[in-house]
Amino acid sequence: MEGNERTRGLTLKGESDAQIVAQILKDEGIDTFISSPYRRAIVTIEGIAQSLGKELIVIEDLKEVIFIGDNKIMPDKEVYPLVKKMFSDPEYSLPGGESFTNCQNRVVTILENIISEYEGHKVAIGTHGAVMTMMMGYSDPQFDLDFLLNTSKPDIYKMEIEGEIECINM
Repeated sequence: MEGNERTRGLTLKGESDAQIVAQILKDEGIDTFISSPYRRAIVTIEGIAQSLGKELIVIEDLKEVIFIGDNKIMPDKEVYPLVKKMFSDPEYSLPGGESFTNCQNRVVTILENIISEYEGHKVAIGTHGAVMTMMMGYSDPQFDLDFLLNTSKPDIYKMEIEGEIECINM
């Protein structure tokens, strides 16, 4: 894995998957494209945004959970046990990392801002599995660790939101 969490791009499979994402989204009537600042998220949706003549808006706080400081890449064999620990203990974090609670607060705030600013628009958000699960899980407990561990890369989920997001206590 070259680069760091922020700068690493897509694998060859990821590049192929980005083309599939573009094919799926091209006829959805998307008005706005928003992405995490991480290169792999940007690359996944920038092609479809450009082909439709739309700007890609990059939002810093849609970044992945900060697992460890300095944007270091953690191997999957270390990330998965950490994610499980973070779901079971939402205040837990490694030195230089952020807790599940802090990340969820960050991303739900961004989601609320997107909903408010782009009300009535169809918006595509390019982000990360854990971040997506935290956004969706904020108001629906079915989006939990098991859901996250059963996602694939990339996944596309359609959310229809009316009004404000409400938290359902788990």
